[in-house]
Amino acid sequence: MPGEQRADAVAKIGDLAAGAGIRRVHVLSWRDLADVEAGGSEVHASEIARLWAEAGLEVTLRSSYAQGQPTTVQRDGYRVVRRAGRYMVFPRAVATEMLGRLGPRDGLVEYWNGMPFLSPLWERRPSVVVLHHVHGEMWRMVLGAETPALAKAGELLEGRIAPLAYRRSRIVTLSESSKADIVQQLGLRAANVDVVAPGVDARFSPGGERSASPLVVAVGRLVPVKRYDLLLAACAEARRTIGDLQLVIVGEGYERPALEERVRALDGDSWVRFAGFLRDHEVVDLYRRAWVVASASAREGWGMALTEAAACGTPAVATRIGGHEDAVRPGESGLLTDGTAAALGAGLAQVLSDTALRERLAAGALRRASELTW
Repeated sequence: MPGEQRADAVAKIGDLAAGAGIRRVHVLSWRDLADVEAGGSEVHASEIARLWAEAGLEVTLRSSYAQGQPTTVQRDGYRVVRRAGRYMVFPRAVATEMLGRLGPRDGLVEYWNGMPFLSPLWERRPSVVVLHHVHGEMWRMVLGAETPALAKAGELLEGRIAPLAYRRSRIVTLSESSKADIVQQLGLRAANVDVVAPGVDARFSPGGERSASPLVVAVGRLVPVKRYDLLLAACAEARRTIGDLQLVIVGEGYERPALEERVRALDGDSWVRFAGFLRDHEVVDLYRRAWVVASASAREGWGMALTEAAACGTPAVATRIGGHEDAVRPGESGLLTDGTAAALGAGLAQVLSDTALRERLAAGALRRASELTW
């Protein structure tokens, strides 16, 4: 978005807030952007907080503690308060808000990321709930092996109990496909769910040179829902056709040891690299070098890595799921496949082996990304 248009858009946010009598907004989020396991939800929350602060609002974002980070900090014009662990953040954040310990607020934003803060039960000021996607089988993916009872409790809470609290709430989600899941699986009214697609930061742009050899890049937390084991198997399948394929995985998470073992089982030490956590400019450089960005996720609200890479002129090959179906325009900015190693591997091989197709998808990816602004 050009500078003048952006300034006008930011000013409009301030005018709308002033007209509604809202000056101080509190945001509840499970994790903060500085957390080593931060993902798309945290990027979204931080971008919204930054824009609102730029528009003149007083914004406080409350999250769980982030490893090695101070508990309170000012960032991009808004206050970040990081206290309590992964699970205790929910009751403690609610108690803090109810007791007014973070100061007065005129409105509240809750990021419902699996476990809810249940804000409709206690908040009486104007509020909105941001729900990127239904977690569904993610409860079993994360908790099922060791604590199946807890996984069932999570599914019950999200699917049956929490929707009763949110039945009158205004919900914001990122894509039409995610809205359909919310309506169908949680039973919330379609009229109460608004779709607002995420933007792409201006730092994601074309430049540099592509890798000399076919390079596939995947970005995201190393957790079960991302299905990196499936992506590894798909890349191994694609290497039957594209023998010099290289895969770089960006991100950290508790699944890394198991994934590293999987790489060894595939004899992939020579063609798979775990890059860990990278700084923003390093991610941009990697997107620009990649021939393809890939995702094997089982659930996504959108798939921000796919549109970030698209803004760098890199097409996507991803699983056909809610979120991806909106982030990627099949046949125009990338390919969507069934969630099997054979199908995903075939999609990767198709794009990597066909220069004309890859160039056409790259041009389409740039067009798609140009439509997305914060």
